[in-house]
Amino acid sequence: MRDFLSAVAGKTVRQLARLRGGGSALPGLVIEKLDPGFLARVLGRLPYGAVAVSGTNGKTTTTKMIVEILEAQGLRVFTNRTGSNFTRGVIAAAVQECSLRGRLDADIAVLELDEAHAMHFIDKVKPRFTLLLNVLRDQLDRFGEIDTTAKLLQRIADATTEGVVVNREDPLLAAIGERVRAAAARDRRSLPEVREFGLSAELRAMFPSDDDFHGGGDARGTDDGDVAVGTADAAGAGSDAVRADVALVELGDHSAVFEIDGARHGTDLKLEGLYNTFNAAAALATVRMVLDAGILPGRSARRRPPATTASLLAALAEVRPAFGRGERLELDGRPLELVLVKNPAGFRLGLASFDAAGVDVMIAINDQYADGRDMSWLWDVDFTSLVEGVDTVSGTRAWDMALRLEHDDVEVRHVEEDLARALREFRARTGGGPRRIYCTYTAMLALRRELAELTEVEDIW
Repeated sequence: MRDFLSAVAGKTVRQLARLRGGGSALPGLVIEKLDPGFLARVLGRLPYGAVAVSGTNGKTTTTKMIVEILEAQGLRVFTNRTGSNFTRGVIAAAVQECSLRGRLDADIAVLELDEAHAMHFIDKVKPRFTLLLNVLRDQLDRFGEIDTTAKLLQRIADATTEGVVVNREDPLLAAIGERVRAAAARDRRSLPEVREFGLSAELRAMFPSDDDFHGGGDARGTDDGDVAVGTADAAGAGSDAVRADVALVELGDHSAVFEIDGARHGTDLKLEGLYNTFNAAAALATVRMVLDAGILPGRSARRRPPATTASLLAALAEVRPAFGRGERLELDGRPLELVLVKNPAGFRLGLASFDAAGVDVMIAINDQYADGRDMSWLWDVDFTSLVEGVDTVSGTRAWDMALRLEHDDVEVRHVEEDLARALREFRARTGGGPRRIYCTYTAMLALRRELAELTEVEDIW
């Protein structure tokens, strides 16, 4: 009866909110107050449990990859497709998809979680598996310092019951993996298991950690459970001493080679951007861990054929970028790419992923809460690859961006703070070639709304 009442209440609020143009997370906020145990009960019935995906960069596209690979293996997957990665957003998605009896037609949940708001989630639901992608200097107004973000991710790992996948090349995350292993050994437990995803030595320079940007020491775990920064080598970070379950070893034009179980496997990709290709290794490692573990004891699930490496890679090859993550639209019969930028590493890899030659470029920088108020990280990005110049700079921090480009001798032809007007003028001015817009999160959402009036824009995944 409790599940029924909560489901009815949530669905009713959702309908009323849609009629009034309200936000998609409102039902979650209401149910969170009325029935705090709703999410734990709904997710607790799933045969394969819940997967949490967190980290600074890449959560949305990596979650999409995991979901689509698992679905290709025959699993029914519940996820927060709108990208609302706060607990109330997850609850709202569950309310939308569950039956009136509070049951999800799913075998597993794969959920993108904001680093800080994941603390509310793990108070209610213990993830069976967790993927930690990276720790980068992002939204410092929220997190204060980078080791604060690492401590939040440590808490998610500590709450995980069966398996944690970490980025071997990120010193802070490598340290978290070692701490989880040490805690399990100390308590004489076999779980949670820790696996790594990583890079070949030849590719590491292309994917810098925060230490590479700021010259800090490597990350180490401390005896009291915190994550500290010191000068000693991180155990396994950036080293083949810790074998990665999946490693990205070669990059091509919309193709990649991964090392899995000691063998190399090539695949074509529809993903855009170097960072998405590295995160594909993370997705593969997570899917392998989920499938190796199987269903939870006492649960039932539909029979499915055993997965093979070939079937996982075939599914990965079909995954397209999530919105704004190298998303490719068509405007006026010409390609337009939207590239989300949030921090120095993400912007650097975005610039490296796409050839600037012959492309008309716009940069849109906002400083709203979802973007992060502190835009000082722009000074950690090298913009000299934009040697042909930038047609338009826009957003609430347009003049900051223009000043930064000036210091790298990059010509800025037009500055217009209003995004809608900037897009119209950018469209009118640019010639017959492709266009590309680098944008922060809220700028991307605003531009997609404008573009939806002009061309076909996929619904937010």
